[in-house]
Amino acid sequence: MSSFTHFNEQGRARMVDVSDKQETKRTAVAFSQVQMPREVLDQIEQGKVKKGDVLAVAQVAGVMAAKNTPQWIPMCHPLPLTGIDIRFEPVREGKQAVIKIYAEVKTTGKTGVEMEALTAAQAAALTIYDMCKALDKGMVIGPTYLLKKTGGKSGDFKREER
Repeated sequence: MSSFTHFNEQGRARMVDVSDKQETKRTAVAFSQVQMPREVLDQIEQGKVKKGDVLAVAQVAGVMAAKNTPQWIPMCHPLPLTGIDIRFEPVREGKQAVIKIYAEVKTTGKTGVEMEALTAAQAAALTIYDMCKALDKGMVIGPTYLLKKTGGKSGDFKREER
């Protein structure tokens, strides 16, 4: 088990030691989405959701989640994040709609920000669900995945369409 970086000699989980790694600029962009009836999206865009401005609150939730990722994911390193951007893209498809969520996180550090971007995208999606569940409990969250990352020893990654 010692060949796996996240396990110690006893086969138990550990936080990876990044002391000897070089600091590099790193970015990650994650994607998620919330599927809903078109009427729910209409109410969000018209500001008629009783809990308030859904996308503004979801944006703040995504930023907060990225900043607090090590508190949610036990083996994540606390990182000095240098930038977080949450973007929304509403799309109507017949009677259905979807809000696409893009979470971009940046740092200069010894380890990447993939988990921070994924956590931000999920938190934004969960917040949209929470604020709109009185309108429709059947909304669907996901899929959630990493779109791309830059920097670090493993190099750049860009998700190919599947």
